[in-house]
Amino acid sequence: MPSLHHHHDAVDLRSDTVTRPTPQMLEAMACAPLGDDGLDGDPTVRALEETAAQRFGKAAGLFVASGTMGNLVAVLAHGRMPGEVLAEAGSHLLNAERAAAGLTGMHYRSLPGDGGLIALPALEAALDTSASARCPSALVAVENTHNARGGSVAAPESLAALHALAARHGVPVHTDGARLFNAAVALGLSCREIAAHTDSVTVCLSKGLSAPVGSVLMGPADFITRARGIRRMLGGTMRQAGVIAAAGLVALEHMVDRLAEDHARARRLHQGLRAIHPAWCAAELPQTNIVQVRVGTSAADARLWEARLAEAGVLVRTGSAGLLRLVTHRHIDDKAVDSTLQAFTRLHHDN
Repeated sequence: MPSLHHHHDAVDLRSDTVTRPTPQMLEAMACAPLGDDGLDGDPTVRALEETAAQRFGKAAGLFVASGTMGNLVAVLAHGRMPGEVLAEAGSHLLNAERAAAGLTGMHYRSLPGDGGLIALPALEAALDTSASARCPSALVAVENTHNARGGSVAAPESLAALHALAARHGVPVHTDGARLFNAAVALGLSCREIAAHTDSVTVCLSKGLSAPVGSVLMGPADFITRARGIRRMLGGTMRQAGVIAAAGLVALEHMVDRLAEDHARARRLHQGLRAIHPAWCAAELPQTNIVQVRVGTSAADARLWEARLAEAGVLVRTGSAGLLRLVTHRHIDDKAVDSTLQAFTRLHHDN
């Protein structure tokens, strides 16, 4: 691996989680009013929770350490034990958070998807809350944007249909909205509109929005009260957490609209890569800030490219077999896109 100081000079496309806090965030962190979030509350944390909930049209919010913690708390707070969490086969909640799933005592079931959402016929067949159900449906999980599908955005009408179907069976819907702000910006919708068709939602502040730490879980008031107790049980009560919540408030207020720049650069990167070698990228442009590049057919092919690109000063991550994942964010400017395309051109000619 390149040394740490090298990462600062490198074009880091590994994830939008590498974003560092803005000067405005650091200033807000230094002067944030603080309290004890486990005792009488931290005023800055409360302000973040209320601001986020209001923005997303939910009754209440809960500041959590990470998106994984938010999803875990949500499953436990919705959960009817023992029950089944229905998730789309490629979802992060099912694949990357599998170890956390083991802590819930719930059964996670993988269902086939259509554009990153559970296909409605499959959901209809799987939903069962009858008294005789072997493992009653407890929760339907949605992911927006969909990480493994290259940051694809769920269409609001598809979300509405899915929510209506789950509601007919009395089963709540939870959205893993790690990059929900990206979805809102891509569709030109408000956060409220994008979260209308879900009972609870987690959003990350530490990805494209540049806050250093944290996510917010939002939903009905009684749900968030239960979630707060579960967060405590998981060791997630963070005392003077206003220090980091202050950066989250700046992220909500000032860092959402600029995501459009990341999307534009992802499209430019995608088009540039297709121009070098058409087989690398699909014909459709990325909808948000994730570019998938198929450099081979095996994980070994992708790992070799990852290593060679790192030597050339471009950091990427290996996705599934033969895929590289490049994620644009605030620190990736036009010059970084150019350097990346140059590195790919050189390696392509060397091959």
